[in-house]
Amino acid sequence: MIDSIFGQLIKKEPTFAVADMDGIRLKINISVATFEKLPQIGESVELMTYLHVREDILDLYGFADDVERDVFKKLIGVSGIGPRSAVTILSGATPQEFKKRIISEDVKSLTVIPGIGPKTAKRIILELKEKFVDEDVDISNLVGDDKTSNEIKDVVQALLSLGYKRGQINDALKKIKDVDELEGSVEELIKKALTKM
Repeated sequence: MIDSIFGQLIKKEPTFAVADMDGIRLKINISVATFEKLPQIGESVELMTYLHVREDILDLYGFADDVERDVFKKLIGVSGIGPRSAVTILSGATPQEFKKRIISEDVKSLTVIPGIGPKTAKRIILELKEKFVDEDVDISNLVGDDKTSNEIKDVVQALLSLGYKRGQINDALKKIKDVDELEGSVEELIKKALTKM
């Protein structure tokens, strides 16, 4: 419903921020990681958001970037993990660190994060590991300049929308790069990738 907010930062605490949007002041729940990336009070701020709606609750959660918000959404999809718990978890590790812990099934390091016990850690790993492995398309070793990087990102998004998994896409793009054919329009690259699936 509300994809992001842009306004003037009025107040910031490790667990929330207040932004003024043309006279409307919104209180936004945040993680410590997002708090550390906030500008000085009085400066402009943009946060990606998630609106949590229940019959008696209307809470707005804010994130420094899409990556953190995406991990948050996956976390609240795990049974027993609510928005507040998800923010606490994200306050204990960066999204990248958290993903690595899930993929490597590191129960011990997950239990260091406040709010996660051994049972919860195992449940999170069980429900999220495959999703994070599928997401792990590293295009950094495939591209040279920004133009190529943007084209490859567009190719990845198009193939994802067609229902292909990230692992399949990654393999196809590596095969194209191995034969020095990672060039052309987005449409041409999609066609090349489909032949390698």
